[in-house]
Amino acid sequence: MNKPSLKSVSKGFRRVLSVGAASAVALTLASSVYAADLRLKIAGTVPVDHEGTKMLKQIEKEIEAADVGLKVSVFPASQLGSGESLVEDTIRGNVDFVMAFIYSHKDPVLDIMSMPYLFTSWDDLENVMLNPESEYNKIINERLEKLGLKLFNHNPEGFVGVVANKKPEDYAGFGDKGMNIRVWSSAVVKDMAETLGYNTTTMAWGDMFPAMQSGIVDGTLCCTKQAAYTIFAKSNVGKYFVEYNAISEINSFYGSMKTWNKMNDEQKAVVKAAFDKASKQYFQFNKENDANFKQKLVESGYEVLSFTPEQEQALAARVREQVWPAMAEVVGQDTIDRLKKDFK
Repeated sequence: MNKPSLKSVSKGFRRVLSVGAASAVALTLASSVYAADLRLKIAGTVPVDHEGTKMLKQIEKEIEAADVGLKVSVFPASQLGSGESLVEDTIRGNVDFVMAFIYSHKDPVLDIMSMPYLFTSWDDLENVMLNPESEYNKIINERLEKLGLKLFNHNPEGFVGVVANKKPEDYAGFGDKGMNIRVWSSAVVKDMAETLGYNTTTMAWGDMFPAMQSGIVDGTLCCTKQAAYTIFAKSNVGKYFVEYNAISEINSFYGSMKTWNKMNDEQKAVVKAAFDKASKQYFQFNKENDANFKQKLVESGYEVLSFTPEQEQALAARVREQVWPAMAEVVGQDTIDRLKKDFK
């Protein structure tokens, strides 16, 4: 038998190495081309002239200016769907990143984001909601990861109130308000509104404005003063704003894990930095301008119905007593107990 010479073996080995190296280079180039062609769709639900949309445009500019192979298209004002549908489309990877409220229709535990009188001040929002190590955020992260979503930041805009076409009866008490108002798809929000004396109709965000405009509902539990002004008052819809400080309006930055896993470390760092910066700026804007938007509502012809500290305490006590136990049956008492640790 003729044995191959050492020289021929060496040549064959070099050929194998060359083929392997070429394949590795080809894979690297293919990966680089793919990353360079990655276009991100970022969706939002607030109006085009809302401060939240300005933050999305800022994020677009900063990501593209970093020149890490990412292009961004922003779709504000529910152009890609309502908050409910965006959750589902982001899970599928049809939408890459979102600035919107995270509804609980895919996981009832996420209803803690609508838990009434959990947060009652801007300090609560800053110390708990914006703290990545809070139990509140740990719970939300755990639930979103199971859905295939990644949370970046919460963007609390303040506290939602009732926008109404007429003045609610006994607005500061618990009597029948003589009104049917829209609530979003949350059992706890429905329970709270009915505890306060309202009749309720569950309705998606996209249907809310025309329902108010046409008189299908008398009002809607939906909006901060900023949103009430930009969405309703500027369109001459509604006459009253009931200033409940029960539930924080949260438009969170979240994304699809399918998209996130496509990105390299440099791209991930750029995206996260853009979201972090926008979130901090947006919170400060909302905190500093809350009173300004209240004044703008008044100047537009709205009557703002507020409460004394004693009235607010009475409302909070009644809602916590009647609504929280029912909520524990849905999200689990262990979840409620974890949340309480943030407020000790």
